[in-house]
Amino acid sequence: MEIDLLVNYPKSKRNVKERGETKTAEDRLIARQFGKEFFDGERRHGYGGFSYHPRFWEPVIATFQNHYQLTPHSSLLDVGCAKGFMLYDFQRMIPGIAVSGIDISPYAIEHAQAEVKSALRVADARALPFDAHSFDLVISINTIHNLEVDELVTALQEIQRVSRGHSFITVDAYRNEEEKELMFAWNLTAKTILHVEEWKALFKKIGYTGDYFWFIP
Repeated sequence: MEIDLLVNYPKSKRNVKERGETKTAEDRLIARQFGKEFFDGERRHGYGGFSYHPRFWEPVIATFQNHYQLTPHSSLLDVGCAKGFMLYDFQRMIPGIAVSGIDISPYAIEHAQAEVKSALRVADARALPFDAHSFDLVISINTIHNLEVDELVTALQEIQRVSRGHSFITVDAYRNEEEKELMFAWNLTAKTILHVEEWKALFKKIGYTGDYFWFIP
């Protein structure tokens, strides 16, 4: 269902219009390599420095825990885990939970949070290296929209395959023309950006039964 499980994630004030005016095709090309420049390079290429701070994911973990009834015996996969900060907080706040993560970026995995690094690997969302029904919950935050729509469908099918029934994704979206204009100006890496109703129609068409919500800056 449509549910905002990131409701407690700290919101930052974004000058979306200014960012859209300063981003170039070259900036987007560099960002889509998901290397050092994207994570720890200049702000115009991505995060401008991607480091751990508990204030980001700590408030979110309890929301996921309550919604999916997660326990120390649960297992969790993060598709697009970056440096593993969210998984580290899951492990820290639900001791015993089994966490795994994949990311397309060798740089992110190489520079991952030390406590969870052994649970992370470089892999592609379109071919998850896990058996069917391996995880109680699969999460993918702002990741699969970085694929073309046909590749994105494959990634969603993979998320369904390795999940035991629960999954949650967020994707770039818009609800009106103003949000559409701002979304396309803001975007650095997404290749598939749709109206929220188009996303819902796609989910229904391919049989995605997990939970979902939108990233709208």
